[in-house]
Amino acid sequence: MGKTTMTKIASSSVEANLQAAGQRAGADSGDPQLRTLVAEHGAQGNIGFWECTPGGWPVVDRPDTEVAYILSGSGKITDDSTGDVNSIGAGDLVILPVGWTGRWDITDTVRKAYVIY
Repeated sequence: MGKTTMTKIASSSVEANLQAAGQRAGADSGDPQLRTLVAEHGAQGNIGFWECTPGGWPVVDRPDTEVAYILSGSGKITDDSTGDVNSIGAGDLVILPVGWTGRWDITDTVRKAYVIY
């Protein structure tokens, strides 16, 4: 069996390496512009950093699960199944499961670390 190694991404390198990724698909308010950094790793799933400027968009029947740790910024996530509007900000952990439907509304540029599987 081959050796596996850990991956470390220094916080100082995130800002320098975020890449512009255009407007968030499906945006229906504001002009939410994305910047992303996908982590190179040997693990399963999609892991990285995501940043979005103010704006909003719906998510319908999410095809995968996302676990996100909010590093900075603020906004609201509305859960369609309950009608709950949840404020998000630095230090919050968000879990959006397969099949989730709702809405993101970013009020102050949000940066998150994420794992999607």
